[in-house]
Amino acid sequence: MKTKLLILVALVLFSCKKEIQPTLSDDTSAIAVKDVEFKVLDSQYIDNDALWQPFEKYWEHFSESDYNALKPLILEQNIPSIQKNIYEGKLSYEKLTLFYLYRIKKFDRNNELSLNAVISLNPNVVEEAKEKDHQLKNRMLKHPIFGMPILLKDNINASGMLTTAGAIALANNNTSDAFIVQQLKQNGALILGKANLSEWAYFFCGECPSGYSAIGGQTLNPYGRKVFDTGGSSSGSGVASAANFSVGTVGSETAGSILSPASSNSVVGLKPTIGVLSRTGIVPISSTLDTPGPITRNVIDNAILLDAMSGYDSSDALSIEFKRSFKNYYDNLDTSLKSFDGIRFGVFKELLKDTLYLNAVESIKNQGAEIIEIKEIEVKLNGFMALLNIDMRNDLPKYLKNNASDKIGLTSVQDVIDFNKKDSVKTMPYGQALFYGIMNDETKEDEFVKIKDSLHIKGKKFFDIHINKHNLDGILSINNYHAGEAAVAIYPAITVPMGYTEEGQPKGLTFITSKTEKDLLEWAAIYENASKMRIVPKNY
Repeated sequence: MKTKLLILVALVLFSCKKEIQPTLSDDTSAIAVKDVEFKVLDSQYIDNDALWQPFEKYWEHFSESDYNALKPLILEQNIPSIQKNIYEGKLSYEKLTLFYLYRIKKFDRNNELSLNAVISLNPNVVEEAKEKDHQLKNRMLKHPIFGMPILLKDNINASGMLTTAGAIALANNNTSDAFIVQQLKQNGALILGKANLSEWAYFFCGECPSGYSAIGGQTLNPYGRKVFDTGGSSSGSGVASAANFSVGTVGSETAGSILSPASSNSVVGLKPTIGVLSRTGIVPISSTLDTPGPITRNVIDNAILLDAMSGYDSSDALSIEFKRSFKNYYDNLDTSLKSFDGIRFGVFKELLKDTLYLNAVESIKNQGAEIIEIKEIEVKLNGFMALLNIDMRNDLPKYLKNNASDKIGLTSVQDVIDFNKKDSVKTMPYGQALFYGIMNDETKEDEFVKIKDSLHIKGKKFFDIHINKHNLDGILSINNYHAGEAAVAIYPAITVPMGYTEEGQPKGLTFITSKTEKDLLEWAAIYENASKMRIVPKNY
């Protein structure tokens, strides 16, 4: 059924390779990675003693019994519930932060359950949490994100921590805050640390497994370590949310990098319309398609995190300065809604062979939605690779000049290639084929402009031909199956847990629309409330 993209393009859609060309029978829907040869599993760069040294002084007053006592107040709880526990004096921001730190230390590295989801930690986060407790006493709470520990994908700049994109070439990249991090801090969020990722946001090595980076090692899926793919490129963000390593995480997407790991790890991932969230201070692939977005365990937290990051950024040419017709993304979200009355969704006939998708569609239909079966039209996204190549060749130098540390000494993609050649075993065990492709691309400027316009038109056509014909509000997909078309159409999408295969692999129901994030969040909340499909990964 899917796809029309060449396999090389499939690699750069930042998802499991087989997900781009899914087989839809239940017995083959699980994506096994157990036969993949991991050249590197655990990080050869992270010094665990150094990672945890800033927190050793706290463990004397926070034990396994403290951790277990806090579980009912924190584990799988949404932000409103956690804040309620704090208001009632059952919990504090300091204890919340220590809980997540303890949990990361317990599960993330160098043991039989390790997931390699976290690259670095904010050494000051506990003291910052104590300050939030003090501020709360003075009634300084303004936003529900206040005091909530958040993990950032490690291509997002944050002061006091390195921003590496998983690459040794950026191992000393000390930066100021990205715009969305400024917004998070302004609203009171705590930056807990950085999450692992597919190196250079999966636009680097070509044949490497998703979730691998030279800095962070190989991220593993908590629903099946070394069995199921983590999805990419926001692999650590998806895994960390699934394993309850923070209240929520932030990922970034070019064409599937949020939808893929969120669905692969049974969490909620939103890819906003480009411009809703700033990209300033984020290591780029494509200024045409890149956007950050929230990854959380539930829809209300997703709305809260989205709201906390939003704001107009004059430094981002695509940043949207819009006047909301609603109060905010979370107060306007009624998570008790149970009806899709009046909402019309298109469902792909080809995907109805997937039992989980069929069940999700039936659930939505039972909640009052009108379901219209549609057949996928053939749209060839010719030039997609050239778009990414030329954008990265132009955009990475701008990041290195304006948003990276001047101590790095790199100015271009070619500089990174040359750096990696000096110690290829350490810096690029899977090679750097996609970086070579960037430099070898001979697309001319006038061709590049035509490619961008053509891809946008084709992406919109893929959805709009059905939206217009059947007066649809949205289209239902699986995981990141239609992430490429949504990306070039500049349409937002959200994925919500829709169940597990017989083998235990998570899958997500993905809503795509030409409307707004508000609509997506509302639909996702209704489906989440009706289905309640998320299950905590066993042993975590």
